Order: sequence, then C-alpha cells, then structure tokens
Amino acid sequence: MTRHPQRIATLGTFGMLLALALPVQADSLVFGFQNPAFSGVGYSAHVLTIENQERTRKQAREDALEADQLAAEREAENTVEARFLRNLESRVYSQLSRQLVDNLFGENPSSSGSFQLLDSTISFEDTGGEVRLVIEGPEGTTELTIPTEAFLF
Repeated sequence: MTRHPQRIATLGTFGMLLALALPVQADSLVFGFQNPAFSGVGYSAHVLTIENQERTRKQAREDALEADQLAAEREAENTVEARFLRNLESRVYSQLSRQLVDNLFGENPSSSGSFQLLDSTISFEDTGGEVRLVIEGPEGTTELTIPTEAFLF
C-alpha cells in the first residue's frame, strides 16, 4: 500500500475548512448565586419559606408537648385511686340526693330545709304546687323550680 501524503494533506485541509465553515453557536457563561439571600432574586419567597418552616416546627413542638401533658393527665385520672374516689363521690352525691327527695316527698315530708355541702348551701322549700331548690355556692346561685303537681305525688 502506498500512502499519498498529498492526498492526506488535502483531505485534512478540506476537513479543517469544512469545520471552520460551519456556524459556531455558543452561549455566554453567566455566573449566578443559587441562594436567593445572595442574589436577591426570589428573596421574599425564600424568607417566607424559612418563616413558615420555623413556625411549623415550633407548632409541632408545642403540639407534641400539649399531647404529652394531656396523656399524663389522662394517666393520672385513670389510676385505681382516682377511679375509686370518683365512684365514692358519685355514691355520696346519690345518697344525698336520695335523702333530699325523702325529705321532700317521703312519709314525713318537710316543707323546707337546708344543708351545707362543701362550699355550697342547698336549701329547699315546698310551696304546695312546686318545690323551689336553691344552690348557693362560690360560682353563684342556681335556682330550680320543680312542679310537683305534674308528678302526681
């Protein structure tokens, strides 16, 4: 095989001319900061996003703390002692209300009376057609009027 140096040079020159004849396209290199805090572009959205993340995290911490406190309160209210005391208190109030009903409508009914229960005073009065019950306590006064004729006692 014979090499033709002139032919190779011609092909090389033709290739270079062809490469130079094609249009060259290029874009300019522009440097820009990615962080909006440096560039200023989109800075307000960046700040709002950071504030929203901080508020959301703070709210999540507060919610978790509140949930822990509520769980501790429920646990404290659900002890054997607490349930026993609630049950005992319910039975004592039931007994007191039964005694009040017996005083009003029993075999020997009273026309009026009162008694002290913790910080409250409970008084009752039978006016013939109705019973007036007044509960006076630290929170205020509550008055109940119960029509007795409707119950056919």
